[in-house]
Amino acid sequence: MKKSNAVVTAVGGYVPPHIVYNEELEQKMHIPSGWIPKYLGVRERRFIREEGVGTSAICVQAALEICRKRGIQPSELDAIVLATTTPDMITPSTSNIVAREIGASKAWAIDINGACSGFLSALDIASRYIEQNIYRYVLVLGADKMSSIIGGQDRITTCLFADGGGGVLLEPGPPDSGIQHCFLRTDGSGADLLYVKAGGSRWPSSTTTVHNQEHYLYMDGKAIFDYAVLRLTEAITQTMVKNELSAQDITWLVPHQANQRIIDRTAEVLSFPAEKIMRNVDRYGNTTSGTIPLCLWDYESRLKKGDRLLLAAFGAGFTWGALYMIWGYDGQG
Repeated sequence: MKKSNAVVTAVGGYVPPHIVYNEELEQKMHIPSGWIPKYLGVRERRFIREEGVGTSAICVQAALEICRKRGIQPSELDAIVLATTTPDMITPSTSNIVAREIGASKAWAIDINGACSGFLSALDIASRYIEQNIYRYVLVLGADKMSSIIGGQDRITTCLFADGGGGVLLEPGPPDSGIQHCFLRTDGSGADLLYVKAGGSRWPSSTTTVHNQEHYLYMDGKAIFDYAVLRLTEAITQTMVKNELSAQDITWLVPHQANQRIIDRTAEVLSFPAEKIMRNVDRYGNTTSGTIPLCLWDYESRLKKGDRLLLAAFGAGFTWGALYMIWGYDGQG
């Protein structure tokens, strides 16, 4: 049987309508004016304010946009692979909820928790089913409601992280298009530098965990910075070497929008021109699993068939990776 490549044929995204500007957080947390954009690169971010609304609501909006753009019904989807760190519930999976809400009645659905690099893992997993001719329409989503796990007195996580996400539709295509290569790695030595302690089987929710604010995200930003830049540059370099590419050959570098300083430092080390780097952390903040699909959504109108994209991400765990793809259609939007 002839092998196919997994090609992106549609993109969708969604951010909540409620915008939180820096001025609001500066007043609330007694932060000096100008500190947030200087150190994090964020001007505004989106939060879901309604009660009882979770990550699935972001995914539903993105999924419906993708199906509309491609001209298919959700009932035609064969699979949904959803990357998230903030599932609606422990069980069932958020992808299961999304499938129900959009009417994807025949789709197999699964969640991936790979932190900020989760969308790359989801793309890689989904592409295998296309390559082996098992499925035709595979929806890949990445989204997080980070406002549900940030708070307390940690001003960095409160000012940096936000809600939003998006996704892509993968379909079979020719070998000279679509996903060409994926590099993924993990290193558990970083588990204590970025985590949410309580709410799992090790530290179940209790009055004590709530009182101690152990359901909020903890992050040691200073310790993470150098490691993140090192591993991002490693993943990008190895992917370019494997595919005999240089920075000049890449049309767009699509980095996880961790913060502006990590993006800038990684680009500097790799000598990537600024005009080749997708950025929107200033408007959306760090949406964890959602940043890369939101970049593709934001830049879709500028993408052309045959463009060479290099996606890269680093996240909790530690997890990191890079994915090289050739874009499958002229952008719209």
